[in-house]
Amino acid sequence: MEDSSSTPHEPRIVDDLSAFKLAFRRLAAGVSVVTARDPDGRPVGFTATSLASLAAVPPLATFNMARVSSAWRAIEQTDHVIIHILGARNAGVAAHMAADHDRRFDGDHWSPGPLGLPLLDDVPAWMLGRIVGRYPVHDNAVIVAQIEDGGLGAPDEALLYHERTFLRPGDPA
Repeated sequence: MEDSSSTPHEPRIVDDLSAFKLAFRRLAAGVSVVTARDPDGRPVGFTATSLASLAAVPPLATFNMARVSSAWRAIEQTDHVIIHILGARNAGVAAHMAADHDRRFDGDHWSPGPLGLPLLDDVPAWMLGRIVGRYPVHDNAVIVAQIEDGGLGAPDEALLYHERTFLRPGDPA
């Protein structure tokens, strides 16, 4: 059955996975990086577009991740993470932290921060979070962290991820 609402320029949604992927590519999301140390003390981290505030009292944040991720072992076994809010000037770091997991901490874009956790340089904001919940859902997990500390860097325009590209916001709607 042909979908009369689609045009020749739009992808046709043919199944649940396509519907999910195509729709969420059109949802702009803020970009963050979550860092931790694995049980052997090595820094780990990943770029996330799922960061959300859960509550102000107590201050809780959530992020999602795949349990097959290279960082899962660390997140599963650690008590603390640093959540970095990225700005437009951090687009290169966002891409770097989403690339080859063995090379994410090559370079001088980070230093040891609170509790020895990897702290990215020159980010608009960061928060130290104590993990208070890990909720597996299929091959993924929702992680809840209670914020215990944080800091602000220089202000910046937002960094968004939309249609598989890092962007800065355009004109107001």
